[in-house]
Amino acid sequence: MTDRIDGNTLQGVSATTLWTLRNRAVEAKRPDGIIDDPLAVMLYDTIDYDYDKFGKPSQTHPLRALLADATTRDHLARHPGAAVVNLGEGLQTSFWRVGDPTVRWVSVDLEPVIDVRRRLLPADPQIIECPTSALDRSWFDAVPDDQPVLIIAEGLFMYFPPDDVWALLSDMAARFAGGGLVFDSIPHWFSKKTLAGLDLTKTYRTPPMPFALTVDEAAAIPKRVPRITDTADVMLPKGRGVWGNPLMRSSANWPLMRNIRPCVTVARFAD
Repeated sequence: MTDRIDGNTLQGVSATTLWTLRNRAVEAKRPDGIIDDPLAVMLYDTIDYDYDKFGKPSQTHPLRALLADATTRDHLARHPGAAVVNLGEGLQTSFWRVGDPTVRWVSVDLEPVIDVRRRLLPADPQIIECPTSALDRSWFDAVPDDQPVLIIAEGLFMYFPPDDVWALLSDMAARFAGGGLVFDSIPHWFSKKTLAGLDLTKTYRTPPMPFALTVDEAAAIPKRVPRITDTADVMLPKGRGVWGNPLMRSSANWPLMRNIRPCVTVARFAD
């Protein structure tokens, strides 16, 4: 049996990976769970941490993970054996959920997070580890680029200064011709709340999230980053209860709602 480890070694933004892990694992444990993620359950049961500080579990993170998985499978179906880069991967277990033995998987995160991954997750020769910030372009050189690359950034860009995000988008599009990117964004009103100090619960304050993007702003990215040719707003998969309610899903694109909700964007890079 794997020895239990202390999750408090992860601090600041890195600790948010325990928030998303808890939500995936709790969902995976349900008999009617929307996600099959046994490795997330193992991590959750092995890492000692006060998960209750994050409040009640939500389907948000498992649904986001399922969307990233579907985007990855679609990319690999069109480009077998391509590389997938997971920026700020945290304790995601996407590589095993996708289950494609041909994929070259590049895991980018800070050293403390990569250390936990090395201790608890199975080693695999298809995984390339880059213990560095996503903003450190050194990870570019670790990515096999003989085929179009897919880059995943779940729950990441919102923690970076806006100028850093726009520069990274431009550099990735210039380097990885023909590739793609899937990332999620928060609305401006929520960003402002985090910058003022947002207490998720009595014992947990979210890190500041300075980067925000609306659906319409995401649609205009090709005008700002020339080598990004097009973007698409994609909806989360249907969940359970309110997360699958047809009215709630359709209202997400009503004029009054469209630009005040979180969004997930798929971007394509020029050849």
